[in-house]
Amino acid sequence: MLTLLNTLYVTTPLSYLHLDNDTVRVEVQRETRLRVPIHHLAAVVTFGNVLVSPALVHRLADEGKSLVLLSENGRFKARMEGPVSGNILLRQAQYAQAGDSAFALRLARAFVAGKIKNTRQVLLRGAREAKDTDDGAALLRRGEDLAAALRSLPAAADLDTVRGIEGEAARQYFAGLNLIVRREARSIFVMAGRTRRPPRDRMNALLSFLYAMLMNDCRSAVETAGLDPQLGFLHAVRPGRAALALDLMEEFRSLADRLALTLINRGQVRECDFTLHEGGAVTLSEDGRKTAIVSWQEKKREELVHPLLRQPASFGLLPLLQARLLARTLRGDMESYLPFLAR
Repeated sequence: MLTLLNTLYVTTPLSYLHLDNDTVRVEVQRETRLRVPIHHLAAVVTFGNVLVSPALVHRLADEGKSLVLLSENGRFKARMEGPVSGNILLRQAQYAQAGDSAFALRLARAFVAGKIKNTRQVLLRGAREAKDTDDGAALLRRGEDLAAALRSLPAAADLDTVRGIEGEAARQYFAGLNLIVRREARSIFVMAGRTRRPPRDRMNALLSFLYAMLMNDCRSAVETAGLDPQLGFLHAVRPGRAALALDLMEEFRSLADRLALTLINRGQVRECDFTLHEGGAVTLSEDGRKTAIVSWQEKKREELVHPLLRQPASFGLLPLLQARLLARTLRGDMESYLPFLAR
C-alpha cells in the first residue's frame, strides 16, 4: 500500500478499504495497515482482489475523488467517480471536429508523429550508450527505419494508413528494445514483440503495468481539461473505451519504456519480481508492483522545461499540459496540435 502524490495505491491481495469517520482505513486480515485522511486523497487505485466498502465508494463520489480498479497486473477494469462537470462548449467543438475527417486525420498524424519521434530518441540514445558496436549499429538502423516512417506520415491519406505506419514503427521499435537491455539480463527480459492480455514475458508484463498507470494519468488529464475521454481521433471509438486518453497516451509511452529499461538495467526489477502462470501469462509480483509504482511516482516528480511552453514543469503535469494544448486546438485557438517531444 502506497500513498504517493495524493493517490492511494493498494496492491496487497484481499485488502479491505472502508470509511472510518473522515479516514480511509486499510485492513489486511482484520489488521489495520494504513489510515489516510480522505481530504488528503485525489484518487484511490486498487490492484486485483481488493475489497472496498459501499460507504467509502459513496464518500469518494461525494468528494469528487475517483476509484480506479485495475487487474493484478495493471490492466484497466473500471473507473468510478461522481458527476463530471466538463465543458459543454469545448465538448461541442470536440464532437464537431471529430466529424471533420480532414481535421481528424491531421490530429491522428500528430499523435503518431509524437510517438515515433519519442521512441526513435530511445533507440538513438541506446545506440550512443551501447557498449557493443554491433548493438549500436543495429539500433541506428532501426532509428533510420523510424525516421522513414516519420517521412511517410504526411502522405498518409486516411486513418487506416496512419495506423498502419504506427503499427510497423512500433514493431521495429520493440524489436530494438532488446538491444538496450544489458547483456547479462537479456535472457531474462527478452521480448518477442509486444504482447498483451496477457503479457507473455517479463518485459511485456512490466510495460503493461507502467502503461496502465500512464493511461490513468492521461484519462485524468483529458477530463480535467474538460474533454470527453471517450471520443478519440486516432483510436477507434468503442463503447467503454477512453479513445481520446489513448490518443494522448501515445506520445508519452516512451517515458514508460525508458523507466522500464532503467529498472531492468539498474537491477531494481529482477527475475524474482515476476510470476509465471500456466498458459504462458506473466505478471509482476506484489514486490515488483511496489517497485514499479514508487519509481513511476518518482519519475513524475522530475522537472523539465516544456519545449513549447518554455516553462518548467514536472513529468507528472505533462499529460495535463498537452490535454490543454489539445483543447486549444479543438477550439481553434491553435492552428495545429503539437505533441510533446522528449529529449
